[in-house]
Amino acid sequence: MSTTTTDKVHQIINPAGQVVGDVPDLPADKMLHLYRWMVFGRVFSERMTALQRQGRMGTFAAATGQEAACVGRAAALQPGDWLLGSYRESLAYMVKGVPLLAQLKHWGGHIPEGYSYEAGCLPFQIVLGTQMLHAVGIAMAMKYKREPHVVLGVCGDGATSEGDFNEALNFAAVFKAPVVMVVENNGWAISVPRRQQSAAATLAQRGPGFGMPGYLVDGNDVLAVYQMISDCAARARAGEGPSLVELLTYRMGAHTTADDPTKYRPAAELQEWAARDPLLRFRKFLMDRHWLTDLADEELHEAVGTEFQAVLAEYESLPPPDPRRHFDLALTQLTPQLLRQRAEILEETHN
Repeated sequence: MSTTTTDKVHQIINPAGQVVGDVPDLPADKMLHLYRWMVFGRVFSERMTALQRQGRMGTFAAATGQEAACVGRAAALQPGDWLLGSYRESLAYMVKGVPLLAQLKHWGGHIPEGYSYEAGCLPFQIVLGTQMLHAVGIAMAMKYKREPHVVLGVCGDGATSEGDFNEALNFAAVFKAPVVMVVENNGWAISVPRRQQSAAATLAQRGPGFGMPGYLVDGNDVLAVYQMISDCAARARAGEGPSLVELLTYRMGAHTTADDPTKYRPAAELQEWAARDPLLRFRKFLMDRHWLTDLADEELHEAVGTEFQAVLAEYESLPPPDPRRHFDLALTQLTPQLLRQRAEILEETHN
């Protein structure tokens, strides 16, 4: 791989479900495993959004329309690899091994005390872009220890405007950190369109500027994502340094449940991307090969829904989170401002 980029978008399955590239050598059960996670992600986003509307869950960031990007990148990692992301990484984290219950607790306001790091994921980063620095730091620790692992750092297109993102790329390239830097370009940084984030034709062009290759991938093609991340991870694992991968996808829903995208997003744009739905694309691919049937697909959706409801029941049986704990773990001695905020929240809770 050279430290160049190309405007050509890597694609294996086009929006019509037709094969246009080299299909990874994966068995049928692995292909169905990818699809199951994509279905799980769609159900997860829909039900979490409904729960928030019902007052049973906190503010939530859905990944509807981005399932292929989430599943493909996480499934390409190996045991011992790490995945670091921000608040839209629930699905990718679950593919990596973080339990569904942990995701419900996160979005329900529980503090991650006793958080398990066995899956190789840090708790979500809320401050945009800083997880990319953390990814490089963990990758450098692996390099010092001569561990055969890699780190996947993931951020959105809006986070590429943060200094932390660019500093992470520079450090990773200079020291050949075993890290893959992924930008999930879903078109919008809340209400700011991608075209206002950067004057560059692609965000992948940032890679060569820092001395690493940059790649454009159809983020709604799960096999293209899986293959590209696998290749870049192998490169990093072999000591050849980092890569930057831009996944072109689209946020079909709101930025979070606190957002109303109808106020800024053209309806025609949404309709255009709906025709590129990653689930419909991969479903056709599987059915054309007789690896999936309508009945099996229906049973899969039902099983995924049942699984979610079972864990939801477990979550809702837990005691509600104590708001005082958020302040107890912030500072040894709270500032006057935090003391006032704590008193206000406790008063609201008691009322």
